[in-house]
Amino acid sequence: MGKDGGVATDLIVPLKPPRAGKSRLRGALGYPADAECHAALVLALASDTLRAATAAPGVRRVLVVGSDTEALAALRELGAEVVDEHGNGEERGGLNGALRVGERLLRAADPLAAVGALQADLPALRPGELAAALAEADGRRAFTADRHGTGTTLLLSGAGQPLAPRFGEGSASVHTASGAVPLTLPAPSLRGDVDTPEDLEHARLLGLGPSTTALLDTACVPH
Repeated sequence: MGKDGGVATDLIVPLKPPRAGKSRLRGALGYPADAECHAALVLALASDTLRAATAAPGVRRVLVVGSDTEALAALRELGAEVVDEHGNGEERGGLNGALRVGERLLRAADPLAAVGALQADLPALRPGELAAALAEADGRRAFTADRHGTGTTLLLSGAGQPLAPRFGEGSASVHTASGAVPLTLPAPSLRGDVDTPEDLEHARLLGLGPSTTALLDTACVPH
């Protein structure tokens, strides 16, 4: 059961190594384009995403899947589990491959769970908006598009049913074509993923979480 007494939902959050992810943000905000500052920004975005996800009613487990678990270890303090996407000899399969690894692990524990994929770059995410998306999905395979209407920020399976992730360019239309139901709730914080400086400014206007806010107030990422 979820925290609200409804159907339990287990979320998978895939994460590239922090030094390698979010390449379009590298150096674009005026901070030094070095690996440490960039990794700090990627981890801040993920931390605020996970802080909201683990607090959302209806969410039972949050599983972070990545290839650099040492760099992601601090995320466990937020209530997330961190696993190696190649820990069982898995071959590299990109974001969708990491999601399939996470799905297998979650279904091994509970074959009937509703499983979801949540992007790790939602620093303004509100627990209530995520919970509202789970409620609207109501056990169906469904997704939320990003604010541009082209990407996917959240993909949900039906209980005990395949997640069938198809993330990539134009994933919103691809997920629709695959039978996933587009969710209609506004949920600006759930749709506000961050790939570019413009996206980060949009998230700032929505209200960033504490990790990203603190980072933007440091010398690493000056205004």
